[in-house]
Amino acid sequence: MPSTLPILLKDKKILLIGGGNVALQKAEVLADNDIRFRIISKEINGRLAKLTDHVIQKEFELKDIENEPIIIDATGNPGVTQKLLEYKMKHPILLNVVDQPKYCDFYFMALTKNRPLQIAVSSNGASPTAAKYFRDQCEAMIPVDITAFLTQKQKERDRGVISIPETIKELKSKSAKVYLVGCGIGDPELLTVKAYKIIQNVDVVLYDHLISKEIIALVPDHTKKVFVGKQKGYHSRSQEEINALILHYAGQGKKIARLKSGDPFVFGRGAEELMVLTQQYIDTEVIPGISSSISAPLMGNIPVTARGYASGFTVVSAHLKGNRINLDWIDLLAKENHTVVVLMGLSRIKEIVAQANKLGISPQKPCAVISNASRPDQKILTTTLEHLQRDAHEMPRPAIIVFGDVVTFNTQLKGVENEQFAACF
Repeated sequence: MPSTLPILLKDKKILLIGGGNVALQKAEVLADNDIRFRIISKEINGRLAKLTDHVIQKEFELKDIENEPIIIDATGNPGVTQKLLEYKMKHPILLNVVDQPKYCDFYFMALTKNRPLQIAVSSNGASPTAAKYFRDQCEAMIPVDITAFLTQKQKERDRGVISIPETIKELKSKSAKVYLVGCGIGDPELLTVKAYKIIQNVDVVLYDHLISKEIIALVPDHTKKVFVGKQKGYHSRSQEEINALILHYAGQGKKIARLKSGDPFVFGRGAEELMVLTQQYIDTEVIPGISSSISAPLMGNIPVTARGYASGFTVVSAHLKGNRINLDWIDLLAKENHTVVVLMGLSRIKEIVAQANKLGISPQKPCAVISNASRPDQKILTTTLEHLQRDAHEMPRPAIIVFGDVVTFNTQLKGVENEQFAACF
């Protein structure tokens, strides 16, 4: 393998000989990097002429070489190549013969976008495809705002301010990416395609007890998994500690997936985490997920809206910050043609029923509890407000509560199914 020295040439003029598709590929690279060049060829690809104003349509002759120190032979013509090799013996030029590495004084490297930070990848002519592949990998690593960052660093350098450790720290933060991933209600087949791809390709995964073991099983073995579960009466990590953990791994330049049950922005504290990350200038993307507020009732054949049952619905949480209870929504149970979906309310059923009775809500109000929706141990309870506390006593968490006439849709559906089954015999 010959020794090479990658260098960048500034403000050099180039002569490109050839007018076909091979020449077009080289011309596009030159144009994308704002390099001045002339083209000489008897036949000219129409797209080539749009890349430079300096086009000469004629057979190439050695006398056509002016003061260009760099010449690219993209003709594929051995006769032209031989003339250029002989010319090079007496003249100080750098020659590149496309697809002929043995005749090349330099190779075209696969370049990232033309900006202050540019990466060039070369295979020494062995495999341009390999060079382009790793060029794209490098491109993906460069922060989108790198130009502004380097402009600021140039200003600091001009003032004589150079801090390598601080710059490295800043670059690691810029290289980090955090995904707040909605993981739905537990069934891995209900993940979005994007959520699945992210889980497969990050460095660190932070998850809690609501993320099903089937979804955790999708995380590759080499990925660092950090449990940050929060359950009623037991917090392995406070929200502040979770925020600090995410920032810790982001400070190492990691790609991080914070797995959130349901949708990150439906009572999932995703908004709080997004605010913290934004304040620290960490690149963050929110991946929507299927919320249990809609999908869990669906698992029990309970529509949150249906003609003749409900024309609207409300989603509430019975749990507030500091383990406080939220009962401000109870009056909605008196609203006709309306569904109320309660998250994090199973442990508060006693207080919910008491407040509903106090407000005069009908004890015959239909309600349902869906536990572990979509998971193998899913349980569905259909009852009324009057018997809710008694019937839901042994329903496991996580669970949601549904109030409204839509609950009776499930009962009527079962009746139709039973009639169809009986008709078969």
